Amino acid sequence: MQGMKKRVNCHIKQLSEFTSSPDKGTTRLTYSEEDLKARNYIKSKMEEYGLQVREDGFGNIFGKLEGQIKDSPSVIIGSHFDSVPNGGSYDGPAGVVTGLEVAALFSKNKLKPKYSLEILALIEEEGSRFGGGLMGSRGIVGLLNDEDFRKLKDKDGITTEEAMLKIGLNPDLPKKRDPKTIKAFLELHIEQGPILEEKNIPIGVVEAIVGLTQLEVTVTGQAGHAGTTPMGRRADALVAAAKIIAELPNIAEEEGEGTVITTGRLNVFPNGANVIPEKVVFTIDIRAGKEKHVLNVIERVKSVLKSYSHDGISTNMEQLLYIQPKELNEHIRSLLKKKSKELNIPYCPINSGAGHDAMVFSDYTDVGMIFIPSKDGLSHCPEEWSDPDHLEMGIQIFYEITKVLTEAE
Repeated sequence: MQGMKKRVNCHIKQLSEFTSSPDKGTTRLTYSEEDLKARNYIKSKMEEYGLQVREDGFGNIFGKLEGQIKDSPSVIIGSHFDSVPNGGSYDGPAGVVTGLEVAALFSKNKLKPKYSLEILALIEEEGSRFGGGLMGSRGIVGLLNDEDFRKLKDKDGITTEEAMLKIGLNPDLPKKRDPKTIKAFLELHIEQGPILEEKNIPIGVVEAIVGLTQLEVTVTGQAGHAGTTPMGRRADALVAAAKIIAELPNIAEEEGEGTVITTGRLNVFPNGANVIPEKVVFTIDIRAGKEKHVLNVIERVKSVLKSYSHDGISTNMEQLLYIQPKELNEHIRSLLKKKSKELNIPYCPINSGAGHDAMVFSDYTDVGMIFIPSKDGLSHCPEEWSDPDHLEMGIQIFYEITKVLTEAE
């Protein structure tokens, strides 16, 4: 494992420099110039480690070490390389780097897998540019078809196809992948919470991932002059939206059992200082460990929206994303725990409160996931940081389990 820490630090540092917000965290939106620089770096490292590199019609990056068994299904190690605005350097890239390092170790040790090994760098997990999130993994398994994909637009009205072409990607390449070609999917991710650090445990073996849905709400009123329209004659979309949003935390509290609701994006139209807002579009992110709580909250949100649809105000709700709670594969969880013990690396079982690409793949193949601690539990901010020693431990575990799953020799 000599030299791994140096390479890991170099990978993380280099990827963090591909940002449109220098000195203010990592901002790397899908199909941006920063995306292009990051993908070129990732592809160059894949090639350096002896992998066959390709991209699909979404822009996901695959690096493959062909197995001895002809047309064998692949053990895939991967995560995403996009970011939230002004995010950190580890959310996503830590998992991509893990895959690169496992490939480097296979190359260094001249291992020949019977089943193919693939490293995967996924696009648009965060949904920061085109909304919805988990786009790369949803596309691979066929949950996002080509027609719907091409219709997606960012806040500036740029379509996915236009954005891809601008950086030289080909949206006409194959998109959906046959699940039979995937033997297993492994993902390392930072915890994005405080549990592992508080327990002083370097590895969390993920047992299950919460269910989540993302809604987009549109509140429509009537624009008017800010100075000449009496208060009693207004249909102010922003005032109605603010009242709706203010009710959401209470819904989560009343539902209980760890249910959380977040409004993370809000757009006001026409967004003029002296114009009564005519339309407001905002997102609602709902997460819970049990599906019944997610469904209950959706119905309660509908009821709240209906209660504000009067006096010139109308509301509309669209569901952008819905994923059920996922229990990860028991066999792979056991292997992760076994290898952690053999390597004398402390671990504990943990559930994920955040959504990940692993949850999408879990309906189609065997999935395993581990967390490493996040300093102070922070993520999605410039202060996000994880100890390279912990990342190295995670890579060691994945290297050992990948040898088992690919039957490398």
